[in-house]
Amino acid sequence: MTDVKEKKLPSIGISAFVFLSIVVILIFGIMVLKVDIHVLLILGLVVTSMVSFKLGYTMEELMEGMRMSISRAMTAMLIFIMIGAIIGTWIAAGTVPALIYYGLKFLTPQLFLPVGLILCSLTSLATGTSWGTAGTIGIALMGMGVGLGIPAPIVAGMVVSGAFFGDKMSPISDTTNLSALSAGADLYDHIKAMMYTTVPSYIIALIIYTFVGFKYASGSGDPADILLIQSTLEANFNLNPIVILPMVVLFGLNLKKVDAIPAMIIGAFTGILVAMIFQGASLSSALTSVNYGYGTETGVALVDNLLLRGGIQRMMWTFSLSFIALCLGGVLETVGYLRSLIAGIVSRVKSVGLLVTTVIGTTILGNAAMGEIYLGIILNGSLYKEEFKERGLKPSMLSRLLEEGGTLTGALIPWTTAGAFMATTLGVSTLEYLPYAFLNLINPVLSIVLSFMGIFILWENKEMKGLKKKKTDAV
Repeated sequence: MTDVKEKKLPSIGISAFVFLSIVVILIFGIMVLKVDIHVLLILGLVVTSMVSFKLGYTMEELMEGMRMSISRAMTAMLIFIMIGAIIGTWIAAGTVPALIYYGLKFLTPQLFLPVGLILCSLTSLATGTSWGTAGTIGIALMGMGVGLGIPAPIVAGMVVSGAFFGDKMSPISDTTNLSALSAGADLYDHIKAMMYTTVPSYIIALIIYTFVGFKYASGSGDPADILLIQSTLEANFNLNPIVILPMVVLFGLNLKKVDAIPAMIIGAFTGILVAMIFQGASLSSALTSVNYGYGTETGVALVDNLLLRGGIQRMMWTFSLSFIALCLGGVLETVGYLRSLIAGIVSRVKSVGLLVTTVIGTTILGNAAMGEIYLGIILNGSLYKEEFKERGLKPSMLSRLLEEGGTLTGALIPWTTAGAFMATTLGVSTLEYLPYAFLNLINPVLSIVLSFMGIFILWENKEMKGLKKKKTDAV
């Protein structure tokens, strides 16, 4: 009982100190010392825990916070493992090689980026998963892009943009439903609200990718390299259309709303069968691809760089990074550092434009602090729900901002589960593809700019307190 009485809520100053310390450790460690993020996050966890001890928290209480944080992200952690298995088995099955082979036949450099964006968008919209999109059609597009001579960071940025478009907009996406639930909004009101800012952002991103593609219109990809990739794939794999079956099976299960983990297990198992039947793989080598990925070298470096990947073990760097980030997030949430910081900021916010900026900003901060999109959305939704009601703003306005600050930016932060997953799966570091993930960058900025202009503000009741502008345009 003594420990409970002695606990102190963190002040705004202490909370700011904790977050600033974590940011300084990460920036100095990454930029100057060139140290792995794992080590830096552990140092951040140590600093945060020491401050928490001073506030009266025990190690057992902080450990419980870590356990809660990890348990809530358990599905995402298991998906890490299953995506590794799928990539390994689908390469062994010839699924990914076939997609690369036929894609290089039909796609041109100038059309590759806009068409790739649309393909990823449709896939993620239909399946509701950005991770599944990146781990399937995404890695095939990475291979095609390299073959066409388009830099890997640009291709990865395009894949991330398309994958998170559907993750944000699909009615069967977990983040779409979670954002609506956290803000107390109707699901379809939430989707409608997102369209106001997402559609123009998407059009802008599509135009930019089209113009970037024009840079490669002359076919900067060496035709000899394209022929080499195709001939090598043809020589090493049976590329008949049936080898696409694992992808068809997984997408079909997703459309039928089968739970992600069982669907992925079936998708990986289908890959094993196709590898054995059509590629002549032994049961032993097919099962090995589940754990260690595809490991048969073709002797052509250009192709081996595309295919020697996947497997559970290749996801362990990502898995361990996410595990540590979630532990740090659990401590930050348990002690209430982010809550304290947000409460202090919101009390000083008067205009709608500043409120929109604050929600998007603190949701990004929640992603960075807790390492998981879900946690950032849940926390910020609960913190702002009453504030939006008091100011006469619709719940769907809040849910829209949670997606813009949470869902879209999670993949742009190296140590979040989304950022680490995308980097590992696509083979490009988060900071390398970040400048080219145009949709993820444009949408939050456009939302903030429009809010200051009084455009697409969703009012429930403009006469309620906290809002000084009486004649702002409503949608």
